[in-house]
Amino acid sequence: MKHASSPSESERRALPGTTASTVPLPGNARRSGTRSILPGWTFAFLLFATVFQSSAQDAAKFTRVEDIIYGRKHGVALTMDMLRPAEPNGLGVVFIVSGGWYSAKRAINPTFLNGFIERGYTVFAVLHGSQPKFQIPGIDKDIHRAVRFIRHNAKKFGVDPERLGVSGASAGGHLSLLLATRGDVGKADAKDPVDRESSAVQAVACFFPPTDFLNYGKSGEDAVGVGTLADYNAAFGPMIRTAQGRKLLGRAISPINFVSGKTPPILIVHGDADVLVPIQQAESFLKKCEEDKVPTMLIRREGKGHGWPGMEKEMALMAGWFDQHLKTSPKDLDRSPTIRPSKRETD
Repeated sequence: MKHASSPSESERRALPGTTASTVPLPGNARRSGTRSILPGWTFAFLLFATVFQSSAQDAAKFTRVEDIIYGRKHGVALTMDMLRPAEPNGLGVVFIVSGGWYSAKRAINPTFLNGFIERGYTVFAVLHGSQPKFQIPGIDKDIHRAVRFIRHNAKKFGVDPERLGVSGASAGGHLSLLLATRGDVGKADAKDPVDRESSAVQAVACFFPPTDFLNYGKSGEDAVGVGTLADYNAAFGPMIRTAQGRKLLGRAISPINFVSGKTPPILIVHGDADVLVPIQQAESFLKKCEEDKVPTMLIRREGKGHGWPGMEKEMALMAGWFDQHLKTSPKDLDRSPTIRPSKRETD
């Protein structure tokens, strides 16, 4: 088994917000025990955290810096871990660690992220404020803050601030798309220099994301903390108590409502037997992207549900997507109407 190398003290001092920590080996990430608290999404989340244990011996060498503090709210530190390859390509991928809008450090599994690391991507495994204490609108702000922080410290992290990708699964995929469709330029007059940075990303690759909570599985189906997603009502907050509140909130947190010609290229991998997040969510979202000439790809996995073993090939495909869309400078990207239409791929 190849070991992850430990960062030197000088490296730690050079990185903002870091704390001393051990560097676990690939495949030895601690496993979460929250399945009984948050079924469904969390089960898939934990599956991702453990599914690559058998391939740990093939993991690429990397340096892991843990508990980098990217912000604080209500007395809680917001942290991320950075996984930097031995031979970095100078590009970064933000991986949103989230299942059911619950984020746990013990679910960070470097081996799961090996598909990115072995291609040279520096991975930022971002943890956010979790439900039930925090709700989706506030969680979304955490992710924007994380990207601003990475961009502000890009030189120290060794990544290009203008070429960042984002990835995640399920709730992490939802937050990835919210970020992609609503990234903004920051506040030029902000007291905190981090908040002056842009939160935009340049490419997305994610697994089975919710995209439209007011048309969930079919037109007019409400899943704003009710129906299919009733078990996750705490993540949506008090607005779900009324139909009008759900309508307003559903519009505000559904990525499909924010797609534009400025939305970055998006790859979605989705199982067509998923009952928790119907594949209709990916299909309708990418249809809207096509209308706005956004480069997209849907990889449909026949008979697969909300997470499945053997997903390492999907990570390789996602790394390929980032190769295609991040290794070219954003200034050189052709965003004209001549961009080829969406691709779809099946097994």
